[in-house]
Amino acid sequence: MFTGDASGDFLYPALYRAGLSSAESAVSADDGLQLHDCLITAALRCAPPQNKPTPEELRRCFPYLRAEIAALASVRVIVGLGAIGTKAAIDALKANAWTIEPARWRFGHATQIQAHKDKRRITIIASFHPSRQNTNTGKLTAAMFDAIFERATELART
Repeated sequence: MFTGDASGDFLYPALYRAGLSSAESAVSADDGLQLHDCLITAALRCAPPQNKPTPEELRRCFPYLRAEIAALASVRVIVGLGAIGTKAAIDALKANAWTIEPARWRFGHATQIQAHKDKRRITIIASFHPSRQNTNTGKLTAAMFDAIFERATELART
């Protein structure tokens, strides 16, 4: 995921700087890059026209994301890329009987949302998506993105 595109060109160096990736770039599935203590998934499994997923496309892909998150028994932190990614992660947790706090959240870069189920806790950290539109305009800078992954690794260790 995100290999060979502008979003990946911004994401993978950040993961590398955070110690979550073995390399600063990903160009293909067999390029040797390895992720450490993280998984990249998506709310949508295809590239939508004009890069704008429809509600129907998201609905069709939702069962895959829900199952993927449910299978991660030791996940402690989820970084949501963009409002769509953050909402999809929250919805997947809700669908798997997690309680979300605050129940009414509003997207914002570095916003943290808590999910609780039994004695487990997951923190969702919202981030602007590393799209070219956000990175070229300075809406998302490398320092801002690094801070997200620093916080995520800090929370994962506690």
